[in-house]
Amino acid sequence: MSLILIKNIKTLLQARDISYAAGQKMRDIGALDDAFLLIEGEKIADFGAMADLPQALAKLNLTEKALTEIDATGRVVSPCFADSHTHIVYAGSRENEFVDKIKGLSYEEIAKRGGGILNSAKRLQAATEDELYQAALGRVKEMVGYGIGAIEIKSGYGLTVADELKMLRVVKRLKQNTPVTIKSTLLAAHALPESYRNRREDFISLIINEMIPQAVAEGLADYCDVFCDKGFFTVEETAQILEAGARYGLKPKIHANELDFSGGIQVGVAHKAISVDHLECTGDEEIEVLMESHTMPTLLPSTAFFLRIPYPPARQMIDSGLPVAVATDYNPGSSPSGNMLFVLSLACLYLKMLPEEALNAATINGARALELESSLGSISKGKIANIFITNPISSYTFIPYSFGQGGQLIDTVILRGQIVKKSGVVSF
Repeated sequence: MSLILIKNIKTLLQARDISYAAGQKMRDIGALDDAFLLIEGEKIADFGAMADLPQALAKLNLTEKALTEIDATGRVVSPCFADSHTHIVYAGSRENEFVDKIKGLSYEEIAKRGGGILNSAKRLQAATEDELYQAALGRVKEMVGYGIGAIEIKSGYGLTVADELKMLRVVKRLKQNTPVTIKSTLLAAHALPESYRNRREDFISLIINEMIPQAVAEGLADYCDVFCDKGFFTVEETAQILEAGARYGLKPKIHANELDFSGGIQVGVAHKAISVDHLECTGDEEIEVLMESHTMPTLLPSTAFFLRIPYPPARQMIDSGLPVAVATDYNPGSSPSGNMLFVLSLACLYLKMLPEEALNAATINGARALELESSLGSISKGKIANIFITNPISSYTFIPYSFGQGGQLIDTVILRGQIVKKSGVVSF
């Protein structure tokens, strides 16, 4: 079994056994200076202060194992980011809508003109599964370059039975063919297709009676999601779909309160959603509801940035005692980027989160939003060895500070104990 020893680490982040961080505890990032990290096979075998390394090595029979040493002098080592909200299976970009936004059209206005999700649906329906797979594989590698080791991927650009299942089959191939930990979500209730404009109940029936059962029968989905917001799906429709998903074993996730106070947070919590995501429109009532739940509030600051809409009130949420996660929302219409490092910068600059809070939100809380906190998100013996090593930097605060560096900030990425990025090149 292979061994990787990372030694002389300037600062090791999240060096602790933790399942999530909430409220004031999000200010602690579990930093350990002058440290080592030992990886055996796919798992974290040991970690600690450099002074304790000889004792740790003495426990191993190095004569029977190949040891790879990495000198991390001046570098920060962190668990990989867990990106718990993406839409990276899509066909084609939407830069024409980008120009429309610059001219002053809103997200809702673009959607009413046949743009937005319906635009992506037309393109996806015309694409083959192989074309979608190759494009999505490139995006996964891009995201790994930014330090992401776990990804949730949603459907929702198919809007027909065949095309929603096509998207989910692409996600299944990504799960099978990459070392990234991937969760899949059926988001058939992403928008109302043009052909169902006057037949909402028929489309919801299609989701409930055909899409959900077939996705489950093929083992294609982990979660069921609904876009519960102004101009999309109502609270009542959302409840119907989530209840149907639950009957087939699909746990709920929710797009909520991006465009208005939609009731999405409340219906998500009522159905024990693993996470409620977006939350730009969140007030005292929504925070109180979340405080009484185990649902992870997940914020998508790059979406608010790109759409030029108000940012979610992260400061109020955290100060109230809530945990929050952050994710990229990588998609062609409202967040065309998988750069989690930029998301961290936005979280600090516009959500008023401290660097430690942002890093917790992208690591252990992101893992919690994917139900992966027992295996990912922190440095703990026995957890999967998904970690990244920065280039030499002055402190871990430099990670969100240096938004212009992007993937150049990260020198090495290790997924499941295997080096998949070194000196800027991602390969698997």
